[in-house]
Amino acid sequence: MNMQFAETLKKLRIERGLSQREIAEQIFVTRPTVARWENGNRLPDAVMISRLSKCLGIDINTLLSIAAKSDESPNVILVDDRKIVLNGGLPVLETVMPHATVTGFTRPSEAIEYARTNRISLAFLDIEMGTSSGLDLCRALLEINPRTNVVFLTAYSDYAFDAWNTGASGFMLKPLTEGGVREQLGRLRYPFSLGGAGK
Repeated sequence: MNMQFAETLKKLRIERGLSQREIAEQIFVTRPTVARWENGNRLPDAVMISRLSKCLGIDINTLLSIAAKSDESPNVILVDDRKIVLNGGLPVLETVMPHATVTGFTRPSEAIEYARTNRISLAFLDIEMGTSSGLDLCRALLEINPRTNVVFLTAYSDYAFDAWNTGASGFMLKPLTEGGVREQLGRLRYPFSLGGAGK
């Protein structure tokens, strides 16, 4: 446990008059994730530390200097260009996979950058993201790590055929549900440990 980082984060948040939920919404994680950082049970990775530094208005090096390496919990990402989808989907993923590090992205380019420095075990990708395509993002993630499990999310079943041609593990219609996520976990091409007892 890194209590120095935990205490620093909590102190900075309180000084700026922000709640854990407000921080979480700004950097696309859930409130329980921020709580775990503040009680020392988990450390944010470099991407999250960068987001925290901007949110808190503090130099990133100040936070990096007191942060240790992130733990070995599996990395799970959710990529959708709509913040409302991230805010609704992230808590579902954390409930089903409480020992995973769950991170949301609105931009495919940020997800790719994250994947280059973090081994992604599972990625939930929206198919239509403005001018970007989740299908292209899937191919980019699999090029970085061929053992990344990719599950496509969409409101339209018409994309199913194209999705399967990318090497994805699964396909889900929106919105994310706990039952749907658990079902997908049982079908992954490359199963991984969820840590702890899981659910």
